[in-house]
Amino acid sequence: MRGSMAARGKPENVQRSEDEAVRVPGPEHDRGVYGISVAAELVGMGVQNLRLYEARGLLAPERTNGGTRRYSADDLDRLRRIGNLLDAGLNLAGIAMVIDLQDENIQLRAEKHARA
Repeated sequence: MRGSMAARGKPENVQRSEDEAVRVPGPEHDRGVYGISVAAELVGMGVQNLRLYEARGLLAPERTNGGTRRYSADDLDRLRRIGNLLDAGLNLAGIAMVIDLQDENIQLRAEKHARA
């Protein structure tokens, strides 16, 4: 007879659902947890590119007390958006404008939805 996961010493925060075999809760989307090399690998970009995008104001990862960059899931999504816009032929100045407009549009839609 099979015991519960907690009884076998497994973490209790592991959840099962019908569409997933096992789901382990991850960090909040806005919490910086990935180092620069891991973030670069996850989005398929070079480390120097991430530093450049930060220098150009396209992204602002969290910093540890020692100054180490920590990227969140939201930062990774933003980096993927930057990559898609680069692939579409935009330069970094154009990307900054497009992302600002997209973010503003998302905020306005959320405000409109909240009022409705």
